[in-house]
Amino acid sequence: MHLQLVERDVQIDGCNIAVHCHCLTVDANGRVKPKRLAEFLRNAIADYAIPKSRMDAARERDLEFKSSSAVSALHHEAIGAFTDLTKTGEGGEMLLYLLAERFLGLPQVLCKMDLKTDSHMHYHGADGVYASVTKDGVLKLFWGESKIYGDATTAIRDCLKSLAPFLREEEHEGASRERDLILLSDKADLNDAQLTAAFKKYFDKKSPLSNRVKYCGVALIGFDADFYSKDDGKNLADEIAQAARDEIPNWINNVSNRLVAEKLQHFEIQFFCVPVPSAEGFRTAFLEALGLAK
Repeated sequence: MHLQLVERDVQIDGCNIAVHCHCLTVDANGRVKPKRLAEFLRNAIADYAIPKSRMDAARERDLEFKSSSAVSALHHEAIGAFTDLTKTGEGGEMLLYLLAERFLGLPQVLCKMDLKTDSHMHYHGADGVYASVTKDGVLKLFWGESKIYGDATTAIRDCLKSLAPFLREEEHEGASRERDLILLSDKADLNDAQLTAAFKKYFDKKSPLSNRVKYCGVALIGFDADFYSKDDGKNLADEIAQAARDEIPNWINNVSNRLVAEKLQHFEIQFFCVPVPSAEGFRTAFLEALGLAK
């Protein structure tokens, strides 16, 4: 997926968090390719933005008629849901989705893109919701948040600040997560009717399962890193990885400080750090890949 794993499951003393770091891969010519990463994200857009049941129905229709038109139509529908705003963070949300599902094995159960009514507006809620069930039947809901900024410290601050209300607020009708919980009770789509019905019992306040839900977080920050060679300079994968490892203690220190400031240190959080040559360049490449660049 055009990313190389540098470190995973880095722990922070006194906190219930696992930090993972990925950098861009380097090709045989010593180049990193953020545009290829953007194209990879684009190609997974329908999987991200279209409910699993609709995608399955399209695949079945295409199989029946030996066609690809139904899936292709959903791909174009998905692209139409994305904004062309130059400061969009939707590329980061796509990256979070792929890392959550493919790296952590956490299936997305609610996608904000399916809830948007205007492609020029941002949905005000979590950047997706992901889920897992423990062996003793506790449902873990992972509220997603991503920030792609030029500065790592600012990205960490704003990411955890945005995530905090979904985890920390008391249960009440005005809680930040309440709208998403209502949507989960109605729109959760696990691509399996029986599994979806069982899942929804967790959101039925009359069900004893409603007390067996644990709120967790999955977060991603992307930010500028100067250890990538500029212009046509040659990159070495090992040097990039080592440079990132050298910086990880600084990122960890900032994350630790913000967890304490936001009172999140005891919540389970999966936290991705993705240094890129340019956050602005990543956003532009994503819009270009979607054909939305102005």
